[in-house]
Amino acid sequence: MNDNELKRGLSARQMQMIALGGTIGVGLFMGASSTIKWTGPSVIFAYLIAGIFLFLIMRAMGEMIYLNPTTGSFASFASDYIHPVAGYVTAWSNIFQWIVVGMSEVIAVGQYLKFWWPELPSWIPGIIVIIILFAANAVSVKAFGELEFWFAMIKIVTIVLMIIAGFGIIFFGLGVGQPLGLTNLYAHGGFFPNGWVGFFFALSIVIGSYQGVELIGITAGETKDPQKNIKAAVNGVIWRILIFYIGAIFVIVTVYPWDELGNLGSPFVATFAKVGVTIAAALINFVVITAAMSGCNSGIFSSSRMIFTLAQYGQMPKIFLKVMKNGVPLFAVLAVSLGIFVGVILNIVLPLIIPESKNIFVYVYSASILPGMIPWFMILFSHIRFRKRYPEKVDGHPFKMPGAPVTNYLTIGFLLLVLVGMIINIDTRIPLLIGVLFLGFMAIYYFLRGYHKQSKKDQI
Repeated sequence: MNDNELKRGLSARQMQMIALGGTIGVGLFMGASSTIKWTGPSVIFAYLIAGIFLFLIMRAMGEMIYLNPTTGSFASFASDYIHPVAGYVTAWSNIFQWIVVGMSEVIAVGQYLKFWWPELPSWIPGIIVIIILFAANAVSVKAFGELEFWFAMIKIVTIVLMIIAGFGIIFFGLGVGQPLGLTNLYAHGGFFPNGWVGFFFALSIVIGSYQGVELIGITAGETKDPQKNIKAAVNGVIWRILIFYIGAIFVIVTVYPWDELGNLGSPFVATFAKVGVTIAAALINFVVITAAMSGCNSGIFSSSRMIFTLAQYGQMPKIFLKVMKNGVPLFAVLAVSLGIFVGVILNIVLPLIIPESKNIFVYVYSASILPGMIPWFMILFSHIRFRKRYPEKVDGHPFKMPGAPVTNYLTIGFLLLVLVGMIINIDTRIPLLIGVLFLGFMAIYYFLRGYHKQSKKDQI
């Protein structure tokens, strides 16, 4: 074992799939029905608006990373351009978000496997999944990247096939005889059946489904030819996400009346079944399992690199600086894997102690939305300061963010609007409060530990 640096072992192909894998998760496959209940067909518009603002966030991050490709980049940028406490809180936001998401997705795998083995205790597949993903992350960065590439590929192929099948139903009557047309987009209460209030409330759920796209910023320090690959990954990933999300959601709300989706189970299963794929339920169940494993895999990678970055600045124990000869921060990967394992234990213990524990866990999972948004806020504010500090570098920059700084402020305003919606909506108010309390605690802990007394160059 060596105290060396992380190795650049990720290709552009793997970088793009890592960002896609972290973003296109079980939320799309299993959560589409509940999101559509809030908004009806106008959910297409919600994904489009959120996608445009995410593109701007990605370009702001890409402009900075292009000149300084480092692991844990957006936390480092927050420290450099805003304040060291901002970098510290951003790093912990990312760790909290991905451990909680990892917990939920490991538990989800156990639930999904009950489709084939109803009597199987959910903790058994949970442990197996953690061991598999720990091993993949511990072997090498390349092994992680390759596993994530194929996890993401399975999801993407499924979505593309679903979109093709849906277009066949809508425009050519595939499997149903007559083309369905676009009637379902406006025939059941209109495009905005629940008005702007439902649309407004749904934005937090939609935004939550995009979380993970900033993973490119964490992979930057372990990427071959970072300038070339970061540019390709940033430009390529956002339009792919827009196609996969908007394309899939368009098919769902066009093929089925939005107000009937709640009775169909997974709309993906229903769409494949409609064109005669008799094994649709088993197929989608397999895809959802890989989607959950993919999200957990991305989470282990992301949060372990943040722990490594904190340890570099003396804000985590030095043991997390240990890097294997293969370039993997083994103890950081192990710590995150054990953190996710807590979710398996909670899934066993809490139902025995607190009958309402499932609701508690849902609250904790939803509480990851605000910590998941913190990196976006920090990227936007850091980018404003970056441009003011280095005007000479911006002038000849080959990868500028369009419309900055106006687009920075517009995007910040949009994210604040989403948070206002979470405050107003009773279903998301408590999860938002949990996120606020966590961030507040980490900021106070930063000062109690005396990290603010370190010189700025010795902070994240």
